[in-house]
Amino acid sequence: MNKTPDKILSASRRTDIPAFYMDWFMDHIKRGFFNVKNPFTKTIKKVDVSSDLIHSIVFWSKNYDVFIKKKAGEKLMRLGFNLYFNFTINSESSLLEPNLPPLKKRFEQLNELSHRFGPEKISWRFDPVCFYKTDPEGPIKNNLSDFSIIVQNVSKQGIKTCVTSFFDNYRKIQTRLKFLYKKNYPSVFFTEPPLEKKRQVIHHMEKYLASTGITLHLCCEKKLFSHLDADTRVKENSCINGKLLKNLFGGHPEIKKDYGQRSKQGCKCTKSIDIGSYDAHPCFHNCLFCYANPHIDTIIKQTRFQ
Repeated sequence: MNKTPDKILSASRRTDIPAFYMDWFMDHIKRGFFNVKNPFTKTIKKVDVSSDLIHSIVFWSKNYDVFIKKKAGEKLMRLGFNLYFNFTINSESSLLEPNLPPLKKRFEQLNELSHRFGPEKISWRFDPVCFYKTDPEGPIKNNLSDFSIIVQNVSKQGIKTCVTSFFDNYRKIQTRLKFLYKKNYPSVFFTEPPLEKKRQVIHHMEKYLASTGITLHLCCEKKLFSHLDADTRVKENSCINGKLLKNLFGGHPEIKKDYGQRSKQGCKCTKSIDIGSYDAHPCFHNCLFCYANPHIDTIIKQTRFQ
């Protein structure tokens, strides 16, 4: 009789738990369960969590400072959980990502994670690549300015994966930018580069990374991936990868594809349970391009009813 695969916990695609909600997270780990609200149906499901049921916890963050200071990883490992880290480090921009610590501080966090848990358990995300204007008639800018500096620091840690994608102009982002414009916030006008430009950017990134031993992966960029050069070494990504987690930790994790994600756009992720909440857990980084729920979106919703 086949054993039921152990579940993978995602913490979280919907918000930055390591930066803002570690006390809440650890409290529920101690309780042994999370109440998870489906963002579409609004139904609540109880998810039991123990090292007997959960194979791995995959964390997503742009700021692991609190996680590191609280020694949350060490505590979770003592409880028997396997840990993997998705760490987004983009070019420093107080405009696009206004509430992040300086790039130097994030490099220090990366160094701590690498030394404490191992570089093979970290995936670096440069995500998303953004093209934008600060004036409708002005020049097109991008957020690639610090890419080479970040590569140098990531490669020193022995990390072998870089994940990227291009900005997606969701309706909620348009609403957010219109609201900020009315509040005299510095204007941002995101632009969609043509496919050929995207292809050039990816091959340039791939070439630069090759000398460091880092492989470039595309997240939900199926069309772009199909137009890359035939000899490319770029791969489609699984941000949550059950087979990789099995190779790292052994055991019997879930390895089936998660068709609840953006599989039509090229998502290769394994099934997991995301315990974040768009409503209850706003992210205070307030990144302008975020598809999740920055705190500014909560303010916008509240303003509508005033």
